[in-house]
Amino acid sequence: MTAHGKTATASLVARASLARTWDIATPLTPVGYYPKSGPLPAVVEVRDQTGAWDAPGQTRRLLLSDGGWVIEHTEVVDRPHTFAYRLSDFQKLFGAIVEGARAEWTFSEVAGGTLIDWSYTFLPRRGAGPLVGAIVRVLWGPYMRRVLPGIVAAVEDGAGAYYPR
Repeated sequence: MTAHGKTATASLVARASLARTWDIATPLTPVGYYPKSGPLPAVVEVRDQTGAWDAPGQTRRLLLSDGGWVIEHTEVVDRPHTFAYRLSDFQKLFGAIVEGARAEWTFSEVAGGTLIDWSYTFLPRRGAGPLVGAIVRVLWGPYMRRVLPGIVAAVEDGAGAYYPR
């Protein structure tokens, strides 16, 4: 994104090898892991996925609980270290205030497992920077830190089918 992007981050260690963490975390469907939280809608369905989510250039549409959607486009798939995708076609409030977003996951071996670093950068539309910044700081950053433990649990369980309780 640009220097004007608004970024949130989350990090956590999974007690699993680098390869296992990659193999479970990167193709994981967001349904069940991204619940509704305050004004942030849940991801309720994935449609139109163009591949196994394992190569640059693949796309999918995430349907949201508020009736909106967003399109994800894989950009970087560098197994087992970096996975990044661009988001476009936001609907509802985000469609009015952001041009797009970029998410990046990096995986690093550490003592006891794999460090997952997740960043999410929103590119505000002209004049929406302060509002997007507040949303990222107050809502999206804390949300990411609530979502990541469920993904780590799926990695540690090894099934990739864990849904937060």
